[in-house]
Amino acid sequence: MSQSLAKNLIYLIYSTKDRRAVLDEPVREELHRYSAGILASLDSPALLIGSVADHIHILFNLHRTKALADVVMELKRGSSKWLKMKGGHLADFAWQNGYGAFSVSQSSVSQVRDYILAQAEHHKQTSFQNELRAFLRRYEIEFDEQYVWD
Repeated sequence: MSQSLAKNLIYLIYSTKDRRAVLDEPVREELHRYSAGILASLDSPALLIGSVADHIHILFNLHRTKALADVVMELKRGSSKWLKMKGGHLADFAWQNGYGAFSVSQSSVSQVRDYILAQAEHHKQTSFQNELRAFLRRYEIEFDEQYVWD
């Protein structure tokens, strides 16, 4: 094959530093658009972005020539700078150091979209920590509790 083709769908989750509930409703939609712009500039377009007060969920198509860690670093750095410029309670904004990234099959995209869209309802019943633990177990990722949270 003379052309390199790939589709790397990634479900990305990360929290605000110390899971501070600072992403209020008005800023979330702007954050989603801004984050989508960052991903587009990295040739890794967002399919859907959703968030609640203390964390964000992103489904995107990782470009075949991009490293996941580099894309996440640029996304978090750019969105953090943008949020800090909003001032007020966001002047000292920070994302947590880590993240969870999970591969998604094309056949699961609609299920992941529904899950992202239902975050507000979902988090009435479960915490971010329990949600991430469930993902890590489902994807059989070994983790040490003392290093997961910051």
